[in-house]
Amino acid sequence: MALGLTNIYLRRLVRKGYVKAVNVQSNRLRYLLTPTGIAEKTRLTYEFMEYSLFLYGQVRLHLRTVLEPAVREHRRRVAIYGTGEAAELAYLSVTKLGLELVAVFDGVDAARFLGQVVRPIEQHREIAFDLLVVATLEPAEHLVRRLVELGIEADRLVTLR
Repeated sequence: MALGLTNIYLRRLVRKGYVKAVNVQSNRLRYLLTPTGIAEKTRLTYEFMEYSLFLYGQVRLHLRTVLEPAVREHRRRVAIYGTGEAAELAYLSVTKLGLELVAVFDGVDAARFLGQVVRPIEQHREIAFDLLVVATLEPAEHLVRRLVELGIEADRLVTLR
């Protein structure tokens, strides 16, 4: 971040009363968080946590709705594409429904995720799976297109949203 932009943001925080600037030397300032700043930081943290829990619940509900028919159709072998927090959420849903996690794919090779070796997605033909959960909370259209181009049938792909 550029120094000028940092100074603009700091001045704005001082103006709003969230931060107090104290002279330490003639050419140095110390920035202190004020009680108003602490309250604002607490409010923002609360909003973030509330939204995160809401999103977590929505994703779990969506996955349960999408994966339950697979359980009834005996499509139990599931792979996950991704290794981030969304993949952890997908893993929890997969295991809660009693499905078998058979592989984790991503763009990297030789890493481990939840006890599984992470394979490059190009190796998908080597693993027998019924469904592939595309584990991202971002819009997944471009990933779905890429996976279809790699030869994975669209009806075997499940997104988190």
